Amino acid sequence: MELAIKNMVCPRCIAAVDATLRNMGFHAEQVTLGQVILAEELKSEQLSKLKQLLQQQGFELLEADKDRIIDRIKSIIIEHIHHMDGKPVVFSELLSKELHKDYSGLSKLFSAEEAITIEQFIILQKIEKVKELLLYKELNLTEIADLLGYSSSAHLSSQFRKITGVTPTAFRSSGTNNRQPIDSLTKKL
Repeated sequence: MELAIKNMVCPRCIAAVDATLRNMGFHAEQVTLGQVILAEELKSEQLSKLKQLLQQQGFELLEADKDRIIDRIKSIIIEHIHHMDGKPVVFSELLSKELHKDYSGLSKLFSAEEAITIEQFIILQKIEKVKELLLYKELNLTEIADLLGYSSSAHLSSQFRKITGVTPTAFRSSGTNNRQPIDSLTKKL
């Protein structure tokens, strides 16, 4: 049985969901960001209990196909921006390949349901990653731009200022941590 779970954004989320399933006596064949594959089918009362336990931890069991697709799009983007090694990726190709659907259809569905485009969501995720990297003070702006696939540090700086209202240098020197939870970034640009 395959389940889609919203708000899974990091390895700790995977561990929390896996632990919840094990505590309920279920065997997960696979637990990844936003998706669980169980060895057995769940009865409606078991699904209801799982849904309740997941909600207590800030997760949501998705039931509608469009909700599953939207959550999977977000999970793929978050995984590649926040948890990958910085290899450049063409998100339209990646999403089409991973979801086995035409990108234009995915884009229309995402925009209709989330009130922002996939591209805007990617930008918001990248800016949050930039904030994180700036606060660590381990990389300079050029290295951050390269890591996140920006054409130049000037392009990154311009986009960062447009979204946050401050330059990356001002953000770093301020030392304030006004980062946003990555699973709730849907501010319209």
